[in-house]
Amino acid sequence: MIPPFQQYLYPFLQLMGDDKVRNISQVSDDLGKLMKLTDEELAILAGEIRDEILNTTSQTGGHVASSLGAVEIILAVHSLINSPEDKFIFDVGHQSYAHMLLTGRRDEFSTLRQYKGLSGFPKPHTNPHDVHPSGHASDSLSIACGLARARDLSGEKQKVVALIGDASLAGGMAFEALNDIGQEQTPLVIILNDNEMAISRNVGAMALHLGSIRVNSNYRKSRDTIQEHLESFGTAGKALVKMGKTAKESVKNLVIPDSMLFEQLGIICTPPIDGHNIPAIKAAIKNAFAANAPVLVHVITKKGKGYAPAEQNPSKFHGVGPYDLESGEIKKKVGGNLTYTQAFSQSLKSEAAKDDSIVVVTAAMTDGTGLADFAREYPKRFFDVGIAEEHAVAMAAGLSIGGKKPVVALYSTFMQRAIDQLIIDVALPRENVVIAIDRAGLVGDDGPTHHGVFDMVYARMIPHVKILAPSDEAELASALHTALAIGGPVVLRYPRGEAPGALIPEEPVVFEEGVSKEVKPGEDVAILAFGRMVEHALGAASLLEGQGISARVVDMRWVKPIDKEAIRKAAETKLVVTVEDGVIIGGAGEAVSEVLGEEELKVDSLTLGIPDEFIEQGKVDLLFADLGLDAAGIARQIQDRLV
Repeated sequence: MIPPFQQYLYPFLQLMGDDKVRNISQVSDDLGKLMKLTDEELAILAGEIRDEILNTTSQTGGHVASSLGAVEIILAVHSLINSPEDKFIFDVGHQSYAHMLLTGRRDEFSTLRQYKGLSGFPKPHTNPHDVHPSGHASDSLSIACGLARARDLSGEKQKVVALIGDASLAGGMAFEALNDIGQEQTPLVIILNDNEMAISRNVGAMALHLGSIRVNSNYRKSRDTIQEHLESFGTAGKALVKMGKTAKESVKNLVIPDSMLFEQLGIICTPPIDGHNIPAIKAAIKNAFAANAPVLVHVITKKGKGYAPAEQNPSKFHGVGPYDLESGEIKKKVGGNLTYTQAFSQSLKSEAAKDDSIVVVTAAMTDGTGLADFAREYPKRFFDVGIAEEHAVAMAAGLSIGGKKPVVALYSTFMQRAIDQLIIDVALPRENVVIAIDRAGLVGDDGPTHHGVFDMVYARMIPHVKILAPSDEAELASALHTALAIGGPVVLRYPRGEAPGALIPEEPVVFEEGVSKEVKPGEDVAILAFGRMVEHALGAASLLEGQGISARVVDMRWVKPIDKEAIRKAAETKLVVTVEDGVIIGGAGEAVSEVLGEEELKVDSLTLGIPDEFIEQGKVDLLFADLGLDAAGIARQIQDRLV
């Protein structure tokens, strides 16, 4: 084990280790000390922060590669700003571990992403240095723009810095913000963390010099004054300006080619600099602050910096469980069943082998959605569009119009961004698009920004959309087969994690639309369960049997259309219970209640699911227990209702 926080980091943070002195002013004062460290000391501090990140995440898991790659950037920013008065916004918060260590969370860091521990993402309501939850990509620039304009309206002087990665910058929302920021010339600093390419050949004295000059406010004022003066001479003067602009743009294209897109949007762009060179980063940011204009500081970093296994395989270490620190090998359970994602992947490849019209679309989630093998086997039928969920769903509509059968695989939490496209581009024209929603329900360690608890609500409200919620691997295979066979928009939702262990059928069946499956008979209580909650419902039924209560369990299969006949039959018992791993408001349980009300079925009912609150991070079984959604909790609530 590497001793954490040695020569520089421990003295810097020792106040934060004493609960008696932990308060905003002392944390801020400590951050002020960061400004007094030399660049050499900051570099040592960077190494010690990396050691702490590695020592912790090897035990807890976490987003390792991105956090290691951003250490120097975070140190440089915090050495130049006065947080929390000045604002530092992360685009995706999983790269903020160094920020957490610098802002009063050292003692908690060992509990990173653990149940009732430290969140792996910024939490503004618990720490004043956290500006925004930063759970989804591409929104930091919009947040920063709003903060900068609020500052200007109030006549204040706070610095506003937004950190965004090259992948996040590809999101449409980021470009909307860039266009607005550039058009209105809103003063703020954007740090582009570019970790997909090496430092360009044009990085040298000339480029650095040009970049420094171009962000200088005096230069900009002089440039604008000269232009105005020349244009006052009429046609000849304007011709000279045009000639000068042409020459200038040619030089900029030669020396700083990557800047032109941003320049066209009205944003000053520095040449690329080494994102692990603290003096270079600080110099660029200082110049950007002085410009009093929107400036993009382009830094080149390496994901996993300082840890060879993460450098060599950054995708593996994007979001990882506990691992062996020496080898980098992931600590995996011996044996175990397929995950739902693996079952989906196998079933999809089987379907694609039989039908060459099947194509697959994802949004920067090739590995996360289990599609790497599909991409290798069918490269021409696979499209990863980057962080662009809206585009992914709309493009799928186009593929459908063109006669293909697109399957769009996204995490539930990210699919939220494409609701409009699901409504207008897919559902309204009834396109044959399957939306495969991975990570549906509670996902565990990443917490409230990543729990997929809203998909049944937003999908259920849209006309023409059918929703399937399979309970195990076999049901998932047949649900996918059904979705591809019946046509029209179909949402297929399944959770993260290990499946129950059912055998995947060689020949999956087509489910009868809107028809459920009774998996256990019973006369006293009817438990109508959706998706993985079937397993919990069966466990509850077993516990109830020990109390003399006969409980029927129904695998509902379909969220929409709902099985009305199963609901009518359930109403013949003493109590109708619905169990789902999504929010109760607008969810599957409410669909059952609607049928009970419409048909005037007089029976007591109990709706179990996610309450009207955001659920924190933690292992899923612990969260289910807290919410009363494990077998024991379901049984207890049924017993209480029957009393």
